[in-house]
Amino acid sequence: MGLLDFSKILYSVVAVLGGIALIRGAVRHKNGALGIVWMLFFYVALVIGLFKFTFLQDVDIFRKLVDGVFDSAKISIMDVALPLAGTMVFFLGLMSIAEKAGAVNWLARMLNPFMTRLFPEVPDNHPAMGQMVMNFSANMLGLDNAATPFGLKAMESLQSLNKDKETASNAQIMFVILHTSGLVLIPLSIISYRLASHSANPASVFIPCVLGTVITTLAAIVIIGIRQRIKWDWVLVCWMLGIAAAVALLSITVGMMSAENKGVFSKVAGNLILLLLIVIIISGGVWKKVNVFDAFIEGAKGGFDVVLKIIPYLVALLVGIRVFRESGALAYITDGLSFIIGYTGVNTDFVPALPTAIMKPFSGGGARGLMIDTMTVYGPDSFVGQLACVFHGSADSTFYIVAVYFGSVGIKKVRYAISMGLLAELIGVIAAIFIAYIFFH
Repeated sequence: MGLLDFSKILYSVVAVLGGIALIRGAVRHKNGALGIVWMLFFYVALVIGLFKFTFLQDVDIFRKLVDGVFDSAKISIMDVALPLAGTMVFFLGLMSIAEKAGAVNWLARMLNPFMTRLFPEVPDNHPAMGQMVMNFSANMLGLDNAATPFGLKAMESLQSLNKDKETASNAQIMFVILHTSGLVLIPLSIISYRLASHSANPASVFIPCVLGTVITTLAAIVIIGIRQRIKWDWVLVCWMLGIAAAVALLSITVGMMSAENKGVFSKVAGNLILLLLIVIIISGGVWKKVNVFDAFIEGAKGGFDVVLKIIPYLVALLVGIRVFRESGALAYITDGLSFIIGYTGVNTDFVPALPTAIMKPFSGGGARGLMIDTMTVYGPDSFVGQLACVFHGSADSTFYIVAVYFGSVGIKKVRYAISMGLLAELIGVIAAIFIAYIFFH
């Protein structure tokens, strides 16, 4: 072995050991789980960058990483925060009308038997109950932009009940993990992307996506329920069975439609329901003699304040994820999994779709890009193309949601939120693979 080769090996070993030392130092100084993961993005990217530069003579790697930092920092503000600000302003104004008209409390009373068992720390008929229901409802309709303002309002209400303002409460963790499970009954965006990819049957993934996200959500309830030792009685079990049955009925009904009708249903249903919801809330305010415009303005004023609070969390997380991805770490993880799975003798037809599943916990936008790329390379109606869509529809972005929702109320210690969220997503990924083999293979 020459002196140059030895120096390269020593160089890499020192870099790896240095990264490990930094991580141990972060843990020793009691950085939270999210902080440790965030630092790992940069440490891993640096080690891989040094490896590529030293052994692969990739002289552009550090430029790519730094360009990713500046580009993602810009995108965090221009493409994420600013569009979110307008949505926040509108829907928080709408929420104010609903609260003054009593709609939020009415929702809380309707679902009180189920919600009080999932959130035993929240008093009966507390406004947070109705706000969480509105968040879940918007998610189920595939209306992400509407769901976020409702969810952040719910976190604010839950924070008012939290005794330790810097540490996530059980109720906040349950709410966030249910949100990360991504329960969507009408996967509008996925079907739209399949249409844009010239799929012959864009709605073919409708039922598999619904089944995948329901399994992820039920898994989230079970694992968080066990972790928090909530009371398991027949009321809670019956509610869960009822939700599963309702979803199954919707899936069967849509499944019996023609391909053309599925496409029409997917395009019209969610958007029509959202428009009706807006009109119903305004009409309810008029019925209850609320000055709807003044109530809207009062609630809308808080939209910018919420966005300003979450911008630092958005920038930090999106930059970290971008650097991690640009380093090639995601590709290494995918290749490693492919090798391991192939070595076991298991059918590996699903492996090319795995990048979408791996990226989803980190970035919804990144996962969407990988899903589109997979459909472009393999075809939207191929097994891999359809599985990538099911992966994308089976859960939401754990790290993004944890950062934004906890960051909006100043939570620094997220406890077990990340580990439980990732476990629920893993169950959803495994379920999505089985579902895809049943429907498409």
